[in-house]
Amino acid sequence: MKKVHLTMSEENKYLVIKRLVERGGNKLNAAVKLNCTERTINRLIRKYKLEGKSAFIHKNKNRKPSTALDEATKKQIVDLYQHTYFDFNITHFNEFLKEVHDIHISTRSIRNYLLECNIISPKAQRLTKRLLKKKLKTELTHSNKKRKIELQNSLKILEYPDIHPRKPRAKYFGEQIQMDASEHPWFGLNKTVLHTAIDDHSGIIIGAYFTPKESIKGYFNVLKQILMTYGIPALFFTDKRTIFEYRKAPAIKEDTYTQFSYASHQLGIAMKSSSVPQAKGRVERSYNTLQSRLVAEMRLNRIHTLDQANLFLSKFIIQYNKQFALSIDNSVSVFEPSPSETEIDNLLVTRHPRHIDHGHSISYLKKTFIPVNQFGNPVFFKKNTHCLVIKTLDDQLFVNIEDTLYLLEEVHQHHHYSPEFDEQPIKTEKKRYIPPMSHPWKRSSYDSFVSKQKHHYSGTHVSSF
Repeated sequence: MKKVHLTMSEENKYLVIKRLVERGGNKLNAAVKLNCTERTINRLIRKYKLEGKSAFIHKNKNRKPSTALDEATKKQIVDLYQHTYFDFNITHFNEFLKEVHDIHISTRSIRNYLLECNIISPKAQRLTKRLLKKKLKTELTHSNKKRKIELQNSLKILEYPDIHPRKPRAKYFGEQIQMDASEHPWFGLNKTVLHTAIDDHSGIIIGAYFTPKESIKGYFNVLKQILMTYGIPALFFTDKRTIFEYRKAPAIKEDTYTQFSYASHQLGIAMKSSSVPQAKGRVERSYNTLQSRLVAEMRLNRIHTLDQANLFLSKFIIQYNKQFALSIDNSVSVFEPSPSETEIDNLLVTRHPRHIDHGHSISYLKKTFIPVNQFGNPVFFKKNTHCLVIKTLDDQLFVNIEDTLYLLEEVHQHHHYSPEFDEQPIKTEKKRYIPPMSHPWKRSSYDSFVSKQKHHYSGTHVSSF
């Protein structure tokens, strides 16, 4: 005879009905014990007489619910996560299951299926990691050698990252823009730097750009995106990088700003900096999400170059803002109208004071250049003439000498051809474009800004800018 196994509540119900049938008793008293009606007691008595102890087993026991997922789909979900979406968090993975694979299932169910296979999200909390670790250690004591190696590899759980404290959001859209850069293996094995700017009011990423290293070029491209898309914000909140703030003399307590600040100064944007990462927690926390989702999606889309990454970034940010940022009302925006694209390009340049040397040349970036006019003819100036080298966002070089702009042509160590042994190239006189002198490119405007910086009076040379 097959042994019948009951749960505690089923066993209690069985014993009460059995005693009532075999010994007799008060049905009302039995109904009170089982918290049911006398009619139910009569029904249970009839079932007991017909089926015995097995009558008290719940009829849904060992039956699969009609809404349960079949084993093939469960296996497909686990295989997809292990081999294709292994660096996605569970919510992100669920979104792709719905959009790409047409599998509609709750996030909790996915998490449970993965936990059955000892798989957790890269963003799993400490409690989840601790419970899994306990489970794996228990299983480790009863496993064979091969399984022990697998379990030991699974026990290498990442440490839980630090959490930054929150602070109230800015009241208006554009009131405070937090800027920062993150060096990370965003695509491929080599690390690159993602420069981002986030509005503190809404959490919207309003500018993002990849470069090999953290640089003024990356932040200028972010600023151009902001100006072209939204307008001029009220304030930039940054860290104390030398790109934003310069302090060589320890005695100087005030922030002294540099090239980026000069461009912001021309646009009327205030600057604020802090060495405490938690002070600009909005942008710091965003990298937690970006390093999870952006890295995974760029790998999935086979992004391998900076150009591909920046192109993909523009599409990704639209989806990111739609999903994670707060909606904004135009009435709460404090962005000012932006200048034209030409004026923006004239503003977003770097300026470097130099002197003409005894060879009528200028040294810049460990190279030697000579001023030339729009037709490529060299222009000569006497030694020690002051000048201002200007580098544009697209890496063009100009020089301001006595408030006149000239092109810079590199003086190579060797000729590209020999007049004696090589065929002389045909030289065509082509007029090259030199932009008109604008206010931000004038040396007097730049010197006036530099003179107001504290480090200028501490003996630091202006070439630090």
